[in-house]
Amino acid sequence: MATISNMSMRMCRDHRVLSSSGNLSDVFVLESRFRTRCFFQNSKFTVRSMNASQQNQTGKLASSNGPLTASVGSPFELLTNNQTLGKENIYPIARRKTKIVCTIGPSTSSREMIWKLAETGMNVARLNMSHGDHASHKKTIDLVKEYNAQSDDNVIAIMLDTKGPEVRSGDVPQPIILKEGQEFNFTIKRGVITEDTVSVNYDDFINDVEAGDMLLVDGGMMSLSVKSKTKDSVKCVVVDGGELKSRRHLNVRGKSATLPSITGFLSVSISYCNNKDWEDIKFGVDNHIDFYAVSFVKDAKVVHELKDYLTSRNADIHVIVKIESADSILNLQSIISASDGAMVARGDLGAELPIEDVPLLQEDIIRRCHNMQKPVIVATNMLESMIDHPTPTRAEVSDIAIAVREGADAVMLSGETAHGKFPLKAVRVMHTVALRTESSLPVNTKAPAHSVYKSHMGEMFAFHATIMANTLNTPIIVFTRTGSMAKLLSHYRPASTIFAFTNEERIKQRLALYQGVMPIYMQFSDDAEETFARALELLLSKGLLIVGQHVTLVQSGAQPIWRRESSHHIQVRKVQA
Repeated sequence: MATISNMSMRMCRDHRVLSSSGNLSDVFVLESRFRTRCFFQNSKFTVRSMNASQQNQTGKLASSNGPLTASVGSPFELLTNNQTLGKENIYPIARRKTKIVCTIGPSTSSREMIWKLAETGMNVARLNMSHGDHASHKKTIDLVKEYNAQSDDNVIAIMLDTKGPEVRSGDVPQPIILKEGQEFNFTIKRGVITEDTVSVNYDDFINDVEAGDMLLVDGGMMSLSVKSKTKDSVKCVVVDGGELKSRRHLNVRGKSATLPSITGFLSVSISYCNNKDWEDIKFGVDNHIDFYAVSFVKDAKVVHELKDYLTSRNADIHVIVKIESADSILNLQSIISASDGAMVARGDLGAELPIEDVPLLQEDIIRRCHNMQKPVIVATNMLESMIDHPTPTRAEVSDIAIAVREGADAVMLSGETAHGKFPLKAVRVMHTVALRTESSLPVNTKAPAHSVYKSHMGEMFAFHATIMANTLNTPIIVFTRTGSMAKLLSHYRPASTIFAFTNEERIKQRLALYQGVMPIYMQFSDDAEETFARALELLLSKGLLIVGQHVTLVQSGAQPIWRRESSHHIQVRKVQA
């Protein structure tokens, strides 16, 4: 284990001094004041002495949602970033940084299953408003809140996913078997169910399709070629058959439906809404959820409209835009900029655009979100085979690993946990694949040639705290009231965990989505040292730190805590017994 002693470092505009200090034993202090501007170009950190040792041990590996027992030295041991296969882990703690979003449905809506999902690896509970009713979703919200209230070291955020302008087939009493070459019809007449015709929920469906269009069911699980249409029906021939079940999603290849992103009309002066999406949004406000995932966003206007409504209701809820239509790609930059984060919804994206473009679009969306410091979720079909089977395909495992390597904050399970046969196994697979992939990612210990913080003091300190923590192989501790510094640290992707202490429950829950952040609620006292000591004691008691380990402590951000507004600090401290 590396040891550092009697060192103090100050960097300022005119000079850099590295000196020993008996008064600051085992503490690095990096302080900047706006009156004395500091720069960090080509800075180097020097360690007086460093001794590394390895020993055989069996470690208790803690996931981001509880401990995992693993025998170090196993062929499948979880490695830290500075290790290679065959080397033993000298630290007993490895935590998953990529977060997992789980859709709650019939398979997982009980109290027992929500508890098990949380302990297995779920970080965000997703409510799919295309299914279920407000009563069932309220039950889920209450259960998640109950779990959060009784859990000291884990928290689950709640995400409400709007139905959006989806075109869906009607309810059928039993699946209709579609065979290749068969004629089949869709009608805008409600309630029609025959062997060769079902209704759709969208009156303009007739106007949106033309002869020669390819109609996709569930993102391409089945496909039908449009041959002709009448005033109320679309006549098709089955190209790829299968089972047509109730409320299946319909797309036209290369086209977006003309429906608005959020269905219906909103007036902030009224206290209720009469349509599906706005009723669901009001339901989210009333139940204090953490995130909206807004479906089929085509431009930034709908994001601004929703945020204006939330402001009028004094609702502190963040807006995640779902990128899943051809129209959204044309306005991608402005949509992400207006939002609080994005979701790569690959199912519909691959239905409306050429399927071979989806991997490139995924990478592009992740990169744009990272550049704009917005969290990004990769969703759809990640472990689709586990809806019916207890093990994933190897391609699905690679899919998760690619999303992690590309820098996604979170990966999402849909049908796998909503109605699948093996929801807990699916979460466990996602957890272990993400954790193993993270262990192979490179660790950044060098400053880039160009400015990364654009004269923003918080960004500068988040970046250099990350470089320092990566260089010294320490976790980061940050105290935050708004979550801003924890989010900035997450953006720079430190190799170790960010322990984000906050005295705001809402901030604790929201930070559950951000990569690498473990949010912890704790009341702050007026005495900074007393608060630091309580934080370290809590982490030690949970097995999240060990005596003798060093931690990087950051004091910066939007609201000063125990510091003058013009000063920012980074310290490296040794954990004492």
